[in-house]
Amino acid sequence: MKKAERYFYPAVFTYEKGKEIAVDFPDLKAATSGVDDKDAYLSARELLGLVLAGMEEDEADIPDPTPLSDIPLQDNERVVLIDVYMPSVRMANQNRAVNRTVTLPAWLNAAALERNINFSQLLQEALKKQLHLN
Repeated sequence: MKKAERYFYPAVFTYEKGKEIAVDFPDLKAATSGVDDKDAYLSARELLGLVLAGMEEDEADIPDPTPLSDIPLQDNERVVLIDVYMPSVRMANQNRAVNRTVTLPAWLNAAALERNINFSQLLQEALKKQLHLN
């Protein structure tokens, strides 16, 4: 089975006063939530990637997404098309280390070594922050 590079699925965002935004993927029987629209969207995208990666790994049939116009909604609901780029998800699930060479000014390297800075840990944390990853 050829694995898709990108998937697009509708998610229903449900808004209730004083509660987190509930997010449901009706085609996948999966749900999450978020404190605001951005958080709900990012949680939905992460969940979509995890669910589909699991289905791929299990060689399960991946259902076709329902067209947005066919999703029934209540007054407090909105349908949002969520996409996920699977090569990134697959690589993240491998969680193997790769070596990267970086170039630093000698004075900066010396100052970091003097303070026992863990270069790998610092670079990972900085990249996660820059890419808005948890």
